[in-house]
Amino acid sequence: MRKDASGWQVRLDEALIERYSRSGDWPNKTLADFARELAARDPQRVTHVFEGQRCTVSELLAEADALAAALRARGLRAGDAVSFQLPNWREAVVIDLATTVLGLVVAPIVPIYRDAEVAFMLADAGVKAAFFPTEYRGFDYGAMMARIAPQLPQLQLRITVRGPSSAGAERYEALIGEDARLGELPVVDPHAVKMILYTSGTTGRPKGVLHSHNTGPLRLKRAFERWSRGSTIAGLDNVLLMASPVTHVTGQSGMELPFFSDSRTVFMERWNADEALELIDREHVTASVGATPFLQELLDAASRSGRRLPTLQVFACGGAEVPPALIARAYAVLEQCRAFRVYGSSEVPLTTLGFSGEGEMDLAAQTDGKVADYEVRILDDDGQRVAPGAEGEICVRGPAMLLGYGNPEATAASFDAEGFFATGDLGRLTADGAIVVTGRKKDLINRGGEKVSAKEVEDILHRMPGIKEAAVVAMPHARLGETLCAYVIAHAGAEVDLESVLAFVAKAGVAKQKYPERLEVVDDFPRTASGKIRKDRLRSMIRERLQAETAAATL
Repeated sequence: MRKDASGWQVRLDEALIERYSRSGDWPNKTLADFARELAARDPQRVTHVFEGQRCTVSELLAEADALAAALRARGLRAGDAVSFQLPNWREAVVIDLATTVLGLVVAPIVPIYRDAEVAFMLADAGVKAAFFPTEYRGFDYGAMMARIAPQLPQLQLRITVRGPSSAGAERYEALIGEDARLGELPVVDPHAVKMILYTSGTTGRPKGVLHSHNTGPLRLKRAFERWSRGSTIAGLDNVLLMASPVTHVTGQSGMELPFFSDSRTVFMERWNADEALELIDREHVTASVGATPFLQELLDAASRSGRRLPTLQVFACGGAEVPPALIARAYAVLEQCRAFRVYGSSEVPLTTLGFSGEGEMDLAAQTDGKVADYEVRILDDDGQRVAPGAEGEICVRGPAMLLGYGNPEATAASFDAEGFFATGDLGRLTADGAIVVTGRKKDLINRGGEKVSAKEVEDILHRMPGIKEAAVVAMPHARLGETLCAYVIAHAGAEVDLESVLAFVAKAGVAKQKYPERLEVVDDFPRTASGKIRKDRLRSMIRERLQAETAAATL
């Protein structure tokens, strides 16, 4: 363990530094270093496209230097934390670069979060300067920040972006307009913490995931290089369409990718499948990374319009359940796009890179991708390796993984003595070196002492013709303790009831304890910003409904 300039304890020692520096996995440079090198080589390189605005590396770097000078003039120093709670706007790139110039720690916060969540994250990260929109999509962020500021004595600066200043806040545009000069650039340790990124909280309270300057480039660079290899379109640039939030690990990675890779990222402020079709064709997009609903809706829109998107070569899909039929449909609907599942998390981004080669559609649909750049072990409850092909907890070690959590106790609980991170996901390794995720340790349903994998039942339901998407959760049971409740989204016009679901599950030949005992048909699921289903909310919803039904029955 080592104490970072930020004050956090991180899992870093000389042996780890030597291992990944010698292998070339850690470049020992910062994002600002890469940006300056690119600007020196090709100052007019368009690296990002936001809302139709094409941004060059020189423009973004100049604005970042001006912002960094303004922040330094206000007393911010290496190790201090700065947050931004912004949509996919160009200012997020500038803030990210500026914090890197000064050796600050950036703490992205997803825009959907409100007072309690934002106050917790700002306090937990010790944020000294916070950037936020004055108003966005009908919500007054300025008023929220004014409400929570008294709880945050460490918060020195509140800075509005794209709008008038709110009470007690400065304006981003005014800081840039000061045209302050940095002078001598500070020396920034590439091993230092660059980012604290909060988990989505699907299974509990958010935890701050710590990444360094060195772990950042690996998150997407190698993946993009592999996916782009062997392009069949001569002279086509590598262009990534990114609709995931820049405050999420996927969007953050896409935001930084163009500075250290021969690529450009085209951002969508908000996902819209019809708009995505236009962007893909206009910008000659070659790749995209997104959650399952993005791929589903893109294929629906392409089918309606008869568009084949000839430049799009890969769509990496993850973050939520990916039905195998969806992968096959992408092959059929799009001209040359290879869709595939990938596996990872904020802690261990892109542990797998999918299968996108010729003849690999079945592997792409049936597995969560081939392991790349990581070591993976599958362990049982006693921490011992399971037999080849058997199920256990997926444990990961590699150069792109987190350095720890902001909470040292959470770090200690998540790593073993050899530095493998316990993901909390259940799965198995195939003979092809691929991961098949089978569920989550905390997603097991204990039905009268028999453990049932929710994912196994979901996989069956996803094969039922009338069901578009399914989520299986535990619900209280007076005799068994827990049993299964299936939430489903039905295809338009389909009639789905419990009787037909049970008949379909019975045909799958599984034990009766895996049959859902209740069915809830809904229009959509509560989701995180990255598209993951909020199963904690589904469990709460069914508990509350059962309680209400019991109360009504006693009247």
